[in-house]
Amino acid sequence: MKFISDVKLLLKITQEYVNAQFTIAFSAIFSLLFLLYSFNFSEGVWRPYIVVFFAIYIGTTIYVWLTSLLIKKDLAKHRELTKRTRLLGIPLILTIFVGNVFAAGFGFMLATKNKTAEYTFAVYAFMTQIFIILISGFNLFKPYVVDTFVLAMGGFILLALLYLAAAVLIAKFVTVDTAPKWMLPLGIFLLIPTLTGNFFSLLLGITLIRNARNADPSAVEKWQKTWNKILRNTMAVFGLFFIVFMFSLSVVSSWTFDYDFAVENNYAVLLQTPTLEYPLGTDNFGRDLFSRIVFGAQISLIVGFCATIIPAIIGGALGAISGYYGKNTDNIIMRALDILYAIPGILLAIAIIAAFGANTTNLIIALSVGAIPTYARTMRANVLQISNYEFVESARALGANDRSIIFKHIVPNALAPMIVKATLTIGGAVISTSSLSFLGLGIEPHIPEWGNILKVGSTYLESHSYLAIFPGLCIMLLVLSFNFFGDGLRDALDPKSN
Repeated sequence: MKFISDVKLLLKITQEYVNAQFTIAFSAIFSLLFLLYSFNFSEGVWRPYIVVFFAIYIGTTIYVWLTSLLIKKDLAKHRELTKRTRLLGIPLILTIFVGNVFAAGFGFMLATKNKTAEYTFAVYAFMTQIFIILISGFNLFKPYVVDTFVLAMGGFILLALLYLAAAVLIAKFVTVDTAPKWMLPLGIFLLIPTLTGNFFSLLLGITLIRNARNADPSAVEKWQKTWNKILRNTMAVFGLFFIVFMFSLSVVSSWTFDYDFAVENNYAVLLQTPTLEYPLGTDNFGRDLFSRIVFGAQISLIVGFCATIIPAIIGGALGAISGYYGKNTDNIIMRALDILYAIPGILLAIAIIAAFGANTTNLIIALSVGAIPTYARTMRANVLQISNYEFVESARALGANDRSIIFKHIVPNALAPMIVKATLTIGGAVISTSSLSFLGLGIEPHIPEWGNILKVGSTYLESHSYLAIFPGLCIMLLVLSFNFFGDGLRDALDPKSN
């Protein structure tokens, strides 16, 4: 028993040490990027604000490195982290205000021993809210803002304080299996901020309600086990954070951003380099690139999710019917889908858009049609396996009809691979959306969408490279985030690992 306890303790401490190394690596990378961007080569001058960010990030990198040495020392000497070492995490929390989510996340996790799933959700809900406040705050430097700006920002600040208070209370009173009864109203209230798109608030509310109500221990254990596996994967957590942040920013952007800056031409500020008023500069029509990227995230996420959910539902239903009935039904459905599968997805999308016109609806349909066969094959393979299980035979023996057996017994047990596949393919849908828009076959050119923005920026790579760099980075980060989270979800739901 002592050996098992020692192993668990070592794994717990080693995870904190690994997180420190992860933070050092990413903080160093961003320090280098800030250093490269701090000098304006076209004008031969330094950008003072970027230099300050570089100094903060490189200082944070050194601080985390020194902290990692103390963690290693505590591990070797005391086999647990001392209070002194944990207190070093508190200053790192402040780095969230300069956008260093890696160091801030590490600081939160280092500052407490009680790292439950609820605590992690509260921490990332807080950091998501702070990021939204910081991004929206840049609009203060514009000549005018939307009428709802002050009210929305006040609400965001109150939500951030609520999440921070929840994190402190959870660290003190919540354990892995239980939460005090008096936290039940807090859990219910935390479901409301989900309307702002902060998915971490939803997860936090659900877990608090489950634990405070002393729900079925087996269900709670399964829920906790799945999320603990995901939360142990640092890359998956940060991938989920960026996805939730972009989704939440897309939801609340209309309350703090003026859409006119993204679409109306302003010939007085054509191709202006980044300033406080225009944080990412302006394009060849004088439109604010910062506002265009924020509003462009709405299109990318909407098309990405819809072009994944629609084929998952249609393909999943066809695959379930094909796998359950087999024989002639299977042959008819799968051969028809094989024909569709033989046509390259991007070519099929181009053909549909060319025939029906370029708009958001047609783009979703074009991307959805080509993805149906892959989901159908995945579901069919799962159904073929599950159909032979004893609980399916029991349902037949009790007189359940085929429809009930397929959609109430078989499909729910075959959803895990479908969910993982959907998560991994959303990134591909985002790339396809941007690619078609770049080619002029996706979203209308005047609408802010990352592919459209990138198309404009590609013509100014030599003189104004930022026009292509920033939308390109957004596409890359969002796709990477979906891939990282999909990998973590796949590992957590893998029956072999369970």
